[in-house]
Amino acid sequence: MVVVFFNGFALGFGLILAIGAQNAFVLRQGLRREHVFAICLTCALSDAALIAVGVAGFGVLVQAAPWIGPLMRLAGAAFLAAYAVMALRAAWHGSGGLTAQGQGALALGPALGITLAFTWLNPHVYLDTVVLVGSVASQSASPFWFGLGAMLASFVFFFSLGYGARLLAPLFARPQAWRVFDTAVGLVMAALACKLLVM
Repeated sequence: MVVVFFNGFALGFGLILAIGAQNAFVLRQGLRREHVFAICLTCALSDAALIAVGVAGFGVLVQAAPWIGPLMRLAGAAFLAAYAVMALRAAWHGSGGLTAQGQGALALGPALGITLAFTWLNPHVYLDTVVLVGSVASQSASPFWFGLGAMLASFVFFFSLGYGARLLAPLFARPQAWRVFDTAVGLVMAALACKLLVM
């Protein structure tokens, strides 16, 4: 069971390791130290719920409803494009800042709303958690322990990313660093939005 658990952990960790839209937002909030615990918990619980659905065998439902894919792609692309515009505007105006109560700080409600949108409007998260993890778990000796390992990987990753971001705080004490970061995030979001549209 221990081997199965760590196999699930390794797969789950590997799937979320790349810096995507969700991870970039968690990193940004971690750097700004805004609602880090709530955002990391929301990301991890969302992943856990999707992994549970996949392990329970409902990944087939996602594949059986062909209209879900196009709808999720359009909604995700629209959201990512809007966020890209916001990030590039912040870079242009130099509105980034690394203070506990910095200007332009998000309230908890909007921050959680953006977090949920990055998670649930991303078609790839369903492929990764529901379909891929679910299918691999179903072939393991214990789907339960495999899924539990994948869930733990999400908790470890998001909390490490959110709270580990403060190690970069000295670098982001300079407004110019925020301009570069916001520009990079905006370009990544725009690229992801285009990728969703041409899938």
